[in-house]
Amino acid sequence: MGTPEFAVASLEALLQAGENVVAVVTAADKPAGRGQKLQESAVKKFAVANHIPVLQPEKLKDPVFLSELQRYHADLQVVVAFRMLPEVVWSMPPRGTINLHASLLPQYRGAAPINHAIINGEKESGVTTFFLQHQIDTGNMLFSEKIPIGPHDTAGNLHDKLMASGAQVLVKTVASIRSGQYQEMPQVNISNIPLKHAPKIFKQDCEIDWNQPVHDVYNFIRGLSPYPTAFTNFQGKTLKIFDCRPHEAVMADQPGSILTDGNHELKYVAQGGTIDVLELQLEGKKRMGVAEFLRGVRTD
Repeated sequence: MGTPEFAVASLEALLQAGENVVAVVTAADKPAGRGQKLQESAVKKFAVANHIPVLQPEKLKDPVFLSELQRYHADLQVVVAFRMLPEVVWSMPPRGTINLHASLLPQYRGAAPINHAIINGEKESGVTTFFLQHQIDTGNMLFSEKIPIGPHDTAGNLHDKLMASGAQVLVKTVASIRSGQYQEMPQVNISNIPLKHAPKIFKQDCEIDWNQPVHDVYNFIRGLSPYPTAFTNFQGKTLKIFDCRPHEAVMADQPGSILTDGNHELKYVAQGGTIDVLELQLEGKKRMGVAEFLRGVRTD
């Protein structure tokens, strides 16, 4: 059960490991783009290409869907980047339902663990497999693996690292459940660090606050790159920032002020320094490097 590219890696790894994936459950096709053509999920495309039956229920409690799901007699259900399941679904298989989560649980429960880990300046993240239960992301853990976060990693970089690592951890988890050689670990916070959460991020949450310390602003921008993307104002238009670097400095200019040579440099002032913009996208324009951008705008 999964929808985006993140889930495809796990599905492919299970097939390569020789697992018998009897069916895939994914999101319904949705209209997208300028033509509003129906778009299939990444998981559906992969499943169809590999001749795996696909279920696309609008409602997970729909009796028709539940009956169809039951007919597959799955021993185990695997959830990767899907949606919250009702108990009637996750309790169906005799060996239960497991989930792959892109954090080191119990930290960063929620819909956007990758983004929030970088926004908060974490030095490491990871993946965790666990059994589903009533409360979201709280079930007993099975396996986990740590992944370091580099100083210039973005949410996109970390996504790809966790996608690959998670696929292998999931294969290990499924094999262990089949053999019965596993141990469930309750999600207990054994550290003195308060639990941090990872709620869904909406567009209005992505506006940059230049009054924040420069390194906090930098973490915010890379934690939202490439999606959903941090943004600010440039000459009355929305400017998305994909890549940048922070520089500490004593600044007399007001936070949010723009400094540019009109050629190669575009800087925004934050508390205690500047953010040097490297890659950006102005409203109505394509994504580009800062030099190309400055060639096309007036900055005087």
